[in-house]
Amino acid sequence: MISKACVVGVYQTKLEALARLPGMELTVVVPPSWRDERGELRLERAHVQGYDLIETPIAFNGHFHLHFYPRLGALIRRCQPQVLHLDEEPYNLAAFQAMWLAQRIGARAVFFTWQNLHRRYPPPFRWLETYNLRHADYALAGNREAEAVLRAKGYTGPAAVIPQFGIDPTVFAPAAAPRPEADPAAFVIGYIGRLVEEKGVDMLLRAAAGLDVHGDWRLEVIGGGPLKDRLPPLAAGLGITGRIRFEGQIASTEVPDRLRALDVLVLPSRTRPNWKEQFGRTLVEAMACGLPVVGSDSGEIPHVVGDAGLIFPEGDVEALRGQLARLMADPRLRAELAARGRARVLARYTQARVAEATYAVYRQMLAP
Repeated sequence: MISKACVVGVYQTKLEALARLPGMELTVVVPPSWRDERGELRLERAHVQGYDLIETPIAFNGHFHLHFYPRLGALIRRCQPQVLHLDEEPYNLAAFQAMWLAQRIGARAVFFTWQNLHRRYPPPFRWLETYNLRHADYALAGNREAEAVLRAKGYTGPAAVIPQFGIDPTVFAPAAAPRPEADPAAFVIGYIGRLVEEKGVDMLLRAAAGLDVHGDWRLEVIGGGPLKDRLPPLAAGLGITGRIRFEGQIASTEVPDRLRALDVLVLPSRTRPNWKEQFGRTLVEAMACGLPVVGSDSGEIPHVVGDAGLIFPEGDVEALRGQLARLMADPRLRAELAARGRARVLARYTQARVAEATYAVYRQMLAP
């Protein structure tokens, strides 16, 4: 498997789950780090039992379409895999590089896509995508719309809808005891993720600003990105600076404890011409921790949440405020949603479930 995403430590629990399945010999190739709008995510060797995690240099780090691995050919010739899992979108150079190498050694190849908008890329990325769609033995799509996009682009091979990662329910688990809290009367709202326009964090601040009539509250915003310097002035203009705490990017291993310190997790994503929510992993992590969630109706969010959380129309600040007010006023609703969320994750979104579904794809690819 070639995966820049697996520099994140908590994602590696899927790799351990895969490695435990019968007949699996797993080698995972990762870069030393990956750069995005949050900064540089350095490799976390957190869960590395039962498989080989190989670090290799990456060229054009941070360039999503153009990055590739200069030493990948030598690694693949040495490992001689039967299946090459390209944890990359089919229109980028790294996916083309790995697909071409798979063809050279006769390995079966599968790629992964989150892309739920039908976009026509300029050359050379359109050519890379065409090559990968023609030569892939299987496709994994992170959501239903992504599979539909593949079909619309002419992909005719087998495909399965499987999330890229699940969660470890022993790591993301409800608190064993009520959290110690300096102000137990305050309702704690949280956001964890990228601070970018499409995630709608500014709307969360505006919604929270009108909650005073419903009781005491605090807001925790955790993450990095282009909006990190623009949100504090917005909070000051709304008069909520004393109720909000901004914290930068944290290690993935810290996320479970941060979630357990909240009363609700909010994902207020808004669709843009070039993006809509592809999954909403923090929702699943929060649900696993026994936390009620509130999400917009952008993209895949309603399908991920199901009946285990509250949904509001994207961009509607008043509707978001109303859902938060409902939860503030109704402890029984919070407890009911928390229980539903944990059950939904155990049934659909654990790393073991994702690993088993991925393993079944591998077996199909190797069947006569």
